[in-house]
Amino acid sequence: MSNSSSITHFLLLAFADSRELQILTFWLFLAIYLVALLGNGLIITAIACNHHLHTPMYFFLLNLSLLDLGCTSTTLPKAMANSLWGTRTISYLGCAAQLFFFLFSITTEYFLLTLMAYDRYIAICKPLHYRTLLDSRACVHMAAAAWGTGFLYALMHTCSIFSPPLCHGNAVDQFFCEIPHILKLFCSDSYLREVGVVVVCICLGLGCFVFIVVSYVQIFRAVMRIPSEQGRHKAFSTCLPHLAVVVLFVSTAVFAHLKPPSLSSPSLDLVVSCLYSVVPPAVNPLIYSMRNKKLKEALRKRAQWTRFQ
Repeated sequence: MSNSSSITHFLLLAFADSRELQILTFWLFLAIYLVALLGNGLIITAIACNHHLHTPMYFFLLNLSLLDLGCTSTTLPKAMANSLWGTRTISYLGCAAQLFFFLFSITTEYFLLTLMAYDRYIAICKPLHYRTLLDSRACVHMAAAAWGTGFLYALMHTCSIFSPPLCHGNAVDQFFCEIPHILKLFCSDSYLREVGVVVVCICLGLGCFVFIVVSYVQIFRAVMRIPSEQGRHKAFSTCLPHLAVVVLFVSTAVFAHLKPPSLSSPSLDLVVSCLYSVVPPAVNPLIYSMRNKKLKEALRKRAQWTRFQ
């Protein structure tokens, strides 16, 4: 029996036992991390430096890219270091900080995806009121509300998790400090402290999901009433990247935390956690730039400008 006051570090789950596989894991994570840094960095630079992209949709996309950078930078560097040096440890405060910043990133990202659904709803269903309802001040206020709510939620969750005593050792069966695996270290009577936070999490998650679904039902109804095929295609092209990102984000997170116990195993949990914590931040820039002509043009011009400097 040990409690949180006597624990100075946690042991994370290693991806491989052999030294060769650990080095391979390091290079794989490094490649994913560089892809995420490059893709999100290009989107941030293109939007910030191109005044034609200073619109609500691209403003929210810039915020999303910043959060994707934060999400990958929270988990991957430590995983790479552990794989490279063949270690498993993370300090107690480091684990708390990692959990906080990861929760802050993914929670705020979910709120931003909800705001982006609202942006697409106004743009397609109420185009005449678009500039009125989503002026620059309103966008800044909504983004600030998303960031602030994500910060408070992450702070509440982190304090709730790390304040009770830990009675079941310090081995976290995951490659980063993830909530379900830290909860397994709680004493049996400490779970009740987390119930209130979990209820808040479920209410917020379901509320945002219902809002996104209702928004897209209205969007698809409005798009199907557009008489020209070209107009419908243009409207769909602005929504499909966001919808693809939402589906990728929600489906991987839901499967990671709600999969049947019969499917649970350390190796599968490791792979699934990578799917929802590492893959979306690296893939999101590709999804958004693939069907967005304005963004691709801005990226092309930025690349040409850089080459001639």
